[in-house]
Amino acid sequence: MGIFPDEVILQILARLPVKPLFKNKTVCKLWYRLVSDKYFIKLYNEVSAKNPMVLIETSGSPESRSSLVCVDNLRGVSEISLDFLKDRVKVRASCNGLLCCSSIPDKGVYYVCNPMTRDFKLLPRCRERPVTRFYPDGEATLVGLACDVSKNKFNVVLAGYHRTFGHRPDGTFICLIFDSDSNKWKKFVSHRDDHFTHMNKNQVVFVNGALHWLTGSCSYILALDLDYDVWRKISLPDEVSYGTGNRVYLLDSDGCLSLIQISDAWMNIWVMKDYEKEVWYMVDRVSLRCIRGLVPGIFPIAQTGECIFLATHKQILVYHQKSRVWKEMYSVKNSASLPLWFSAYAFRSTIFPSD
Repeated sequence: MGIFPDEVILQILARLPVKPLFKNKTVCKLWYRLVSDKYFIKLYNEVSAKNPMVLIETSGSPESRSSLVCVDNLRGVSEISLDFLKDRVKVRASCNGLLCCSSIPDKGVYYVCNPMTRDFKLLPRCRERPVTRFYPDGEATLVGLACDVSKNKFNVVLAGYHRTFGHRPDGTFICLIFDSDSNKWKKFVSHRDDHFTHMNKNQVVFVNGALHWLTGSCSYILALDLDYDVWRKISLPDEVSYGTGNRVYLLDSDGCLSLIQISDAWMNIWVMKDYEKEVWYMVDRVSLRCIRGLVPGIFPIAQTGECIFLATHKQILVYHQKSRVWKEMYSVKNSASLPLWFSAYAFRSTIFPSD
């Protein structure tokens, strides 16, 4: 039949969700080999990068294990279980199809998993002595996951203010970095005075080999360069103002840093198209008139150049930029205690080779 039909089949398979794709491994030897074939993995991940999703962490009773609701622009809503971890966990970060989760009953235990393929890695415990701990509650202020699909590697970052037992915190900022290639943690120490809200901490963005967090004051972006283990500050667009009804959020848009500013009537979208020179461009200005009643409690979660997912207290909305149409993708039927945006993460379907 020649090469063309095979390429057509590959293009079709690259658009399947991961779960049925792995079920299809039993169909024939060719399909079985596909999910470990470098060309197909690259093709699949390139296609899926254009289809962002939102994962919402839901939990029932404190004893029950977390489950995830996946809101997919193309395929609708599905449920994903993390029961394969055999632990009660909390999602701490999401990056390029992988999740970093921390154990609830066993502090200091972290997992990195692919919830679609159910592959996971239990990270080795870092060797920080218990007499030194993160301030104020022993938990890291910042948890970041950097997944580089092209290099088949990931880093986990735990960073926070340090307190020696019996002493006040002194501004010492400890950063622990796990490297999947070496299977080891490394540590470096600096002095910082940055503060972060819950939403700032959740919306960590990995682009250009660095993890990025928007500070609580929304006055700058704090970036951790993973190649050189250094923190740096990145300026916001001059036109962006925080306060007096304006809210600012940091997202990834097709591999670029994106900043979304929401006011009572408008949503302004900025993208950093020149990372080295820190040059921002406003790419869209969206009227919020037709969702006016929801604006005070709306939070952008994920985006591409074509659409933006936003969470409210009980809904996930998607805004299509070309057609300028709003659509409700998901809504909570029961009376959830926490708003959806409190535990919503950007996500995409990924094949991440386990070897």
